[in-house]
Order: sequence, then C-alpha cells, then structure tokens
Amino acid sequence: MQIFGFDYPGECFYLLERDMWCRPLADGRLQVGVTSFGIHLSGDFFMCRPKPVGTVVEQGQTLGVAELSKSVVTIKTPVSGTVSEINPLLDDTPEIIHQDPYGRGWLVTITPSRWAQDLPQLAHGGDLQAAATARMRLENIQFPASR
Repeated sequence: MQIFGFDYPGECFYLLERDMWCRPLADGRLQVGVTSFGIHLSGDFFMCRPKPVGTVVEQGQTLGVAELSKSVVTIKTPVSGTVSEINPLLDDTPEIIHQDPYGRGWLVTITPSRWAQDLPQLAHGGDLQAAATARMRLENIQFPASR
C-alpha cells in the first residue's frame, strides 16, 4: 500500500510511533525493519548495530543503535521476543536499510514471546491508512492538495 508516497507492504505490521515494521515468517519468527517513512525522517544510515543474537527485548525498547547523517539514534523494537538473527549485510552495507527497507534492508529476526499482547499496538490492514496518516501529520508532512 502507498500512503502519501511511502510504502507500507500489506503483509507487515507497524509500530508507527517508532516507525518500525515486522513481518511474520513461515517459521514463526518475525523479520524487523525501519519503515520507508522512518527512513525519510532520519536520512541515510551510515552504521546500524542491533543487539546481539540471544538478547531478549520488549516492545518499544531499544533494539540497537544507528548512526545517521546527522545523529546517533536508538532503534526501538515493534515486538517482544528474542533476537534470533542479525542481517549480515548491515556490517558492510548499512545503506541497504534506506535502499531496500522492506527487502534486503531488514535489521533482525525476532522469535516472538508476546505476539498476542503486542499485536494491539501494531497497525495492520484496515486501520493502517488512518493510523499512518495520523502519524505523518505529527511530523508536519506536506500532503498533496487532493488528499
């Protein structure tokens, strides 16, 4: 789905206030990354260092740090669980995050521990358009006149 020019793939679930997504994988784990809108706000990624495999995280807590063009920021996880894999491309090509945010630019996979409890805070399906638009308005994004 496109919302004001930003991609929001339908298979993903979004923690919009943190500009993060997660995608269920066939093995029950969740792939996690930064939304295209989040990348628009933050700029280019020069370094991304997720927490190590085996780290237990809770929804909204720090998942790692990223060096952007003008700052170093913490990345927050959209779901609770245990980090089970880190994208190996991040070490040598962190720019893959902003080049392909929903493809090869994923950050980690997480084995979820509280999916049912985390799910109400995630936007998906029918509520995504309104929720993402509200999120964008908080950042004073200029919308096309036709909207």
